[in-house]
Amino acid sequence: MPVLGMLRASFAEQLPFSGLRVAACLHVTAETAALVRVLTAGGARVFLAASNPLSTQDDIAAALAAEPGVTVQARSGVDRSTYYEHIHRTLDCAPDLVLDDGCDLVNTLHDARPELAEAVLGGCEATSTGAARLRRMAAAGSLGFAMTAADVSAIRRMIDHKYGTSQSVLDGILRATNTLIAGKTVVVAGFGPCGSGIAERARGLGAQVIVTEVDPVRALAAIMQGFRVLPMAQAATVGELFITATGSRDVIAAEHLAVMRDGTLLVNAGHFDIEIDVRALADMAVEVNPSVRPHADEYVLGSGRRLILLAEGRVVNLVAGEGNPAAVMDLSFAAQALALARIAAEPRLAPGVYDMPAAIDSEIASLTLASLGARIDDITAAQRAYLESWSQGS
Repeated sequence: MPVLGMLRASFAEQLPFSGLRVAACLHVTAETAALVRVLTAGGARVFLAASNPLSTQDDIAAALAAEPGVTVQARSGVDRSTYYEHIHRTLDCAPDLVLDDGCDLVNTLHDARPELAEAVLGGCEATSTGAARLRRMAAAGSLGFAMTAADVSAIRRMIDHKYGTSQSVLDGILRATNTLIAGKTVVVAGFGPCGSGIAERARGLGAQVIVTEVDPVRALAAIMQGFRVLPMAQAATVGELFITATGSRDVIAAEHLAVMRDGTLLVNAGHFDIEIDVRALADMAVEVNPSVRPHADEYVLGSGRRLILLAEGRVVNLVAGEGNPAAVMDLSFAAQALALARIAAEPRLAPGVYDMPAAIDSEIASLTLASLGARIDDITAAQRAYLESWSQGS
């Protein structure tokens, strides 16, 4: 992760987080450990909770907990109650800055620990799902501090969502099932930056891809790229592998499960385990065979049809796979670290959700190009004058 390496050296000199406490709720993986080390090098004391119990790597959590300046509240496979207990313990630090992945930490802070909000300078949210929750909080006047939304970063949408997520989702599916994608009818729910990348990768592996959408512009984009677009009610009767990537809930509901084919694979690539109605699936099943393969549970319905749910309905790439490649997370985490440093350096921003500054995207891209040994042209004085002028024509 060369870009984080450059930031770590820079932050060690500048100490942008000197004396500050950072509460983070992130996937506890080796890549996250690299981000934590950048923050501590910059002078922060980091308090880390897991944003997904099934993605937590216990060896990484133990190694981080042994490092100076780091406190970890995370363990693989904990139940929902313990998950939130870990978030509360993390918030006990009375943070100055926050890093979130899905908005559970920020939401818990406002709902259950509102006395802490006044002291928070701000933070950064990594996901589209979390940013959507933050925007609803801001619209309701409930958000108590400034949050930067990493989901609108141009680099994140291009590299992380389109390339990283699409590759890691297909990797997680293949690890969990050893299935052949070629020739399968794959239904991708959602054609945003993640869903469009997944659809392209599935088609590249030989699948027949159907897209479902609620946004007419994205649905039109899918058609223009050669994908078939159907409502989920129709797609449910013909699909063999379903992948949700919407950030919403009940995208695959009971009425869809009731008409799916025998042997259908159900996969979530969004965020929380509510995109597929897992509880409805459990209620419909007359028999559940857990772990027919690692991270693959078989639900037998009354008709005898079998539906295979991967990763318990949680994000498949982080449960059944290793998540996005380190080279991808290098860019995403570097952007979040710079956004946090910006909040720490500036006078207190008004509460609200702020887009990732374009200057940070540009800095990350420049550092990445440098790490790759790539060079680009410099704009000339004449070109700059032309681009900044309204009077020069043809």
